[in-house]
Amino acid sequence: MEKKTSFRAYRVNQNEDGFSAGVETVQISDLLESDVEVEVHYSSVNYKDGLASSPKGKVVSSYPRILGIDLAGKVTASSSPDFQPGDEVLSTGYGLGVSHDGGYAEIARVPAEWLVKLPEGLTLRESMALGTAGFTAALSVDRLIHNGLQPSSGPVLVRGATGGVGSIAVSILGKLGFEVVAATGKPETEASLLNWGASSVISREAAAAEVKGALGKTRWAAVVDPVGGEGLGEIMKTVKYGGSVALSGLTGGGTYEASVFPYILRGVNLLGIDSVYCPQAKRLELWQKLASEWKPEQLLREGVTTYNLNQVEEALATVLNGRAIGRQIVSLKSV
Repeated sequence: MEKKTSFRAYRVNQNEDGFSAGVETVQISDLLESDVEVEVHYSSVNYKDGLASSPKGKVVSSYPRILGIDLAGKVTASSSPDFQPGDEVLSTGYGLGVSHDGGYAEIARVPAEWLVKLPEGLTLRESMALGTAGFTAALSVDRLIHNGLQPSSGPVLVRGATGGVGSIAVSILGKLGFEVVAATGKPETEASLLNWGASSVISREAAAAEVKGALGKTRWAAVVDPVGGEGLGEIMKTVKYGGSVALSGLTGGGTYEASVFPYILRGVNLLGIDSVYCPQAKRLELWQKLASEWKPEQLLREGVTTYNLNQVEEALATVLNGRAIGRQIVSLKSV
């Protein structure tokens, strides 16, 4: 079979003529040389992808850039001894889609150290239904457990529970036997959240209700927070003694008002969650868990929306506008 010289990709560009975004035909020779070439089968849609699709997002380091911070597919060529043609692989984070061409493409070239072999128990499609959001959720749960959280500790609040990180965190915690309180601005999703693993559902306003004074009545043993913003300061006031907040996102804003009192009077821990440059050993450990005892089967069956390459703009707008429920993936094989 004749080797392909070009492929289709969703690419953004910014120059003297302004900003543009859309599906283009790209020459394989335009890709940077790298250890491994991958035929991409699936990618996923994350809030960071939405930011990258706008000139106001300020996450893309240089143009033109193929978007997609995640990818999964089959190796077609490799100069690395760790990967052979035919291997099924996935990659999340690092520079994909921001400083390095990403996963919204039929072909990608990726450094070998950015790749994980697809763990047994996951399909390529499922791995992208998890993607960066699922990996971030797993990191959050892992950090909370390592900081002492147990099912007997009390209720765990998950903010942004219908989003990617939130919905998967709800599922993982529910499987592990925790009392999960899902906070959402979409009350119509209550039945889905309960089915995915939540014990109860509250409004996002109730979760971040204003507390008079430096501290409020304790409510939460821990919090998974991919939202951030002003509500975080109020939530910190209601975390139980020695509890922890795993903070991974800023869909609600990049700043919040806080005092030192939750930290020095209740020993509350604020845990920063970074899925982009997480060490490889931890990546491998958590992907194995996501493929086995932490796998959110119900969510993967019911809570995944599939788009094709021609629908990427629609998918990105859905995430940016806060309309996404569960997970959104892009199939590179459907068009």
